[in-house]
Amino acid sequence: MAKTREQDVVDLLLEQHEQIRGLLTRLKGATAGPAKRAMFEDLVRLLAVHETAEEEILHPIARRELLDGERVVSGRLHEEAEAKRALAELYELGVDHPRFDVKLAALAEAVTAHASQEETEEFARLRRELPADRLRRMAGAVRTAEAVAPTRPHPAVGESAVVNLLAGPPVALFDRIRGAIRDWSRAQRR
Repeated sequence: MAKTREQDVVDLLLEQHEQIRGLLTRLKGATAGPAKRAMFEDLVRLLAVHETAEEEILHPIARRELLDGERVVSGRLHEEAEAKRALAELYELGVDHPRFDVKLAALAEAVTAHASQEETEEFARLRRELPADRLRRMAGAVRTAEAVAPTRPHPAVGESAVVNLLAGPPVALFDRIRGAIRDWSRAQRR
């Protein structure tokens, strides 16, 4: 039996990028209502934990290890900050707002371009320049970071790994409590 390769950080993040692209596509075609709201909440949660983990684990290593890592990472952080602001604005508007779909389309375009840039520039170089065992260990670190990451965007927190490490767990706890209360409240209305 052939041994399958253990998932590394690039595999993990590429898989998440595909999930994000899929959610964006389904969300753009969804009609207003509870199903669209649930899909959007899934997107918000996935993007929030994904970007936080990249900011805490991936970007600091890319910044240190890649020849021009500072340039590569600063471009991605700027894009991520813009996406957080747009996602937070969409979150506040809600899926039933008349401008939601237009703003979602703009976000989808920006997020897709950002993911493609990460994949071709940052991910490909990390895979070429770092040992495979280190990339596999990084996948574990990303999973751990995602487990304690905020579940919605907090643009005021910033993109710093240190700030995310300090502010992330308390904000994540607040987000999870808020989500549980929201879910309980919805269930009570049925």
